[in-house]
Amino acid sequence: MRLPSIPARRRALQALLLTAVAPSVALAQTWPTRPVTLVVPFPTGGGTDAFARPLSAQLTKQLNLQVVIDNRGGAGGNLGATIASKAAPDGYTWFMGGVHHAIAPSIYPKLDYNMANDFVPVAMISSVPQVIVVNPQRIAATDLNGLIAYLKANPGKVTYGSAGNGSSHHLAGELFKAQTKTFITHIPYRGAGPALQDLIGGQVDMMFDGLGSSAAHIKSGRLKAIAVASDKPAPGFPDVPTTTQAGLPNYKVSTWYGLWAPKGTPQAAIDRMTTEMRTALHSKELTTTWGNMGAEPPTLVGKAFGDYFTAETQRWATVVKSGNIKME
Repeated sequence: MRLPSIPARRRALQALLLTAVAPSVALAQTWPTRPVTLVVPFPTGGGTDAFARPLSAQLTKQLNLQVVIDNRGGAGGNLGATIASKAAPDGYTWFMGGVHHAIAPSIYPKLDYNMANDFVPVAMISSVPQVIVVNPQRIAATDLNGLIAYLKANPGKVTYGSAGNGSSHHLAGELFKAQTKTFITHIPYRGAGPALQDLIGGQVDMMFDGLGSSAAHIKSGRLKAIAVASDKPAPGFPDVPTTTQAGLPNYKVSTWYGLWAPKGTPQAAIDRMTTEMRTALHSKELTTTWGNMGAEPPTLVGKAFGDYFTAETQRWATVVKSGNIKME
């Protein structure tokens, strides 16, 4: 039996490679062909939602197809993560998680999802410092020293709301209590949105919130910003002092959000979404919106974002352990 010539074998191999690559190329050119769902693991009105909605609007404009928000709040963001992890990896379901999901493994003894095994990191969406906010009708303090003095004079009588047990709001509050040697009663909610509404309504006294969700309420005067948990002023809020300026330099907490795809999502769809994300996040619309919410422009995509998430998971594990922080 005569074997094909070397040139013939090369042509056959090239044809085989092109056949293997063709579906991926075709998907990159055609995806999406129907509406895309973005799972947001918190209710409307919170920080995650505040960034998800303008992002979905911008992506809808770019893709010329609807990007739908699916709010699945509960269990400190873990319910939505579980739902997204079990979605069909076809490029039509994406997950918008964040710092809460870097904290969860240290807080919850058993999770129904694993960020490393069940998802592929796509890109960071935004990063904002957390802000200490109070209802000015409930707490008259106007600066950090005044707030700490008030808390020490009223141990256990002041309440702070959070997006749920194990959320960044919760741990930020526990970290603040440890560093200032104060005692504030934690009231968990099913998301930052409901917690903020009760803060504005006076059902709780204060919050350690992502600046993105508190921004509009600070500007309206319904909430008083005591300090941002950073060593530099937040974009759009130059008059709000930093914790470094206010005398609590070791208190630094940021709330960041990112996009993941369920593991198994075609790489071509991930690559296209990454390109669309870059375009969206550098658009005039989102640059302005992000700045108004005190957000820094994101730069992390793919593996770099995944490495950042791993580092954040390790950082919060150290905070949880050193502070002996437990679920309530």
